[in-house]
Amino acid sequence: MITAQQMRAARALAGIDQKTLAERAGVSLPTIQRMEASDGVVRGVVDTLMKVIRALDESGVELIGVNQASSGSGRGVRLKAPATDEGLTG
Repeated sequence: MITAQQMRAARALAGIDQKTLAERAGVSLPTIQRMEASDGVVRGVVDTLMKVIRALDESGVELIGVNQASSGSGRGVRLKAPATDEGLTG
């Protein structure tokens, strides 16, 4: 659904801190802190996750899933596929 890394990056792109995201999502600051401190995919109550995703969307950030095309036309960032040892020369 959403990873902790996506949450942190989305917040940075929107120029908001954890407290502002919590307020916009209608969740507690410790909830946002816990979500962002998790490893990999954020786990939690689906309703809470949807509130956070909606708040990020309303802040102007499009979250892009794996192998999903962007529906926006503005600038953005996306993680590259991890490099493999094949093709690397040393």
